[in-house]
Amino acid sequence: MDGVDFVEIRDESIRLGQFLKLASLIDTGADAKLVIADGLVTVNGEVELRRGRQLHDGDVVALGGIGVRVQSPAGTGLLTAPGKDS
Repeated sequence: MDGVDFVEIRDESIRLGQFLKLASLIDTGADAKLVIADGLVTVNGEVELRRGRQLHDGDVVALGGIGVRVQSPAGTGLLTAPGKDS
């Protein structure tokens, strides 16, 4: 895996199957189910067999030699704590 791209998510977490589609690593939910069940997807370097696995900021998902890092709003600095100025 050469480089790792970032894909921004709207919330603090996202399910693995949804993230694969968002990152354009697969086309459909059915494709996600197949590649995950076949052990072709890794999360942070380990094979992941759960389509519903919750991903968080900084997690790296890889499929077919392509790695994509999850970037949540908190990871981009777009969210600030209540009462704090940015």
